[in-house]
Amino acid sequence: MNEKLIRKIEQLKERRNAVILAHNYQPGEIQDLADFTGDSLGLSIKASQTDADTIVFCGVLFMAETAAILSPDKTVLLPEINAGCPMADMITADQLRQLKQEHPEALVVCYVNSSAEVKAESDYCCTSANAVEVVRSLPEDKQVLFVPDQHLGQFVAEKTGRDITLWPGYCTSHVFITTDDIQAAKAKYPEAIVMAHPECTEPVKALADELLSTSQMLKLAAQGVARQFIIATETGIIHSLKKQNPDLEFIPASHRAICPNMKKITLDKVIASLEEMQYEITLPEAISTRAKKALDRMVEILPTK
Repeated sequence: MNEKLIRKIEQLKERRNAVILAHNYQPGEIQDLADFTGDSLGLSIKASQTDADTIVFCGVLFMAETAAILSPDKTVLLPEINAGCPMADMITADQLRQLKQEHPEALVVCYVNSSAEVKAESDYCCTSANAVEVVRSLPEDKQVLFVPDQHLGQFVAEKTGRDITLWPGYCTSHVFITTDDIQAAKAKYPEAIVMAHPECTEPVKALADELLSTSQMLKLAAQGVARQFIIATETGIIHSLKKQNPDLEFIPASHRAICPNMKKITLDKVIASLEEMQYEITLPEAISTRAKKALDRMVEILPTK
């Protein structure tokens, strides 16, 4: 890692009273310089609990928006303004309003991987770690509209037996992982545990030993239940897994499972963000307030640990 750049970032952090967040899919050097690494919602909650004036979110746009929703009194910066999420872009607020008109009695459960405007049109938000619990908590006579990820939604439907209408969104990185990838990895590492993210396709999930969010993968690996793990999610998580468990072996199910948007943030862009206070993420108060209600309802059902 470039020590000169790191020292400059530390100086700028102090000047701006900033906290740096890095998602588990970020490049390793960005994860290493962050104050907190983790999944998107967990990071936003941690940042809201600090006394920092500035949040630098090394992730993608919807993550910075979530931080802005939960920390309206802080300045939230996204070092790369073009770091978006294709899945989040697969549904708009207008499309969700139309879907709600077609199912007026249904409840909308929105994956956190979505825009603030879509969250504002939703009844409940959820993460990949708690989606099953959130849906299980809802009245059994209510139909559920699940947006935008069809693969996480299908996983929830199978686990809960609920009547769920799925939006046809998906993660463009997770769908690169195929059954051939899993089978080849299992043939080479027969003792390894296959950990797959629920955003993977159904055939891939059927071959997995464990279906887990990124935070859950880190917890399972730390329990020492195996020496080898095949990782079916975006490859960035392997940096944290190796860092926290240096004696274990982590094998990417597919080297194609890379999110290009997650790799757009660099040390230079973090420096520019802190020097120029760019790019600030702001939301209309009406959108932020309504989106926060969906997040708050989720926390009421299942407090974030």
